[in-house]
Amino acid sequence: MKSPMSGANSDIYQMKVTLKWSRPPIWRRILVSGDIILNELHWILQIVMGWHNEHLHQFQVGEVSYTDLTMTEMSPFGSEDRDESKFRLSTLARRPKSKLIYEYDFGDGWMHELLVEKILPAEPGTHYPVCLAGKGACPPEDCGGMGGYYDKLEAIRNPRHPEHEDIIDWMGADFDPDVFDLEKVNKAMRRFR
Repeated sequence: MKSPMSGANSDIYQMKVTLKWSRPPIWRRILVSGDIILNELHWILQIVMGWHNEHLHQFQVGEVSYTDLTMTEMSPFGSEDRDESKFRLSTLARRPKSKLIYEYDFGDGWMHELLVEKILPAEPGTHYPVCLAGKGACPPEDCGGMGGYYDKLEAIRNPRHPEHEDIIDWMGADFDPDVFDLEKVNKAMRRFR
């Protein structure tokens, strides 16, 4: 039997992942197996969004949190969390329009809305996961959440800003908030599979 990563014998979830409070919206559209375990989905989200897995994370469905319990001692949420390695996407999002929240980096509070747009049959010969589309660059790690990110973009755009040069050095002179490289993301997804 194939891994849930391949999508064999499983429905495929078309999901739109949107970074909450981003304007214009920073989003990705992905196809993943409904049988995927949440800890695998975490890694896929890291890849498609452009994060580096340097911080804690959790999934939230209603009032229930699912996380990596090996990190419980560091978690601000304690032992009330459920083990993400024991839950599949299909058990938490049973139908189109289902939503989950994925939070990454509890300090910066990167909240992602995961919306199930469609549930489709697997296509023979197609390997999952795959990213279909996206818009906007991922903010840099540790930039202070959406507010800090927008402050840094303002500093980059204003050569007279007192932190202009420092922010450019930190974010990189070639950082473009409008760029999303679909080919690069899917290449990383292939390596992950």
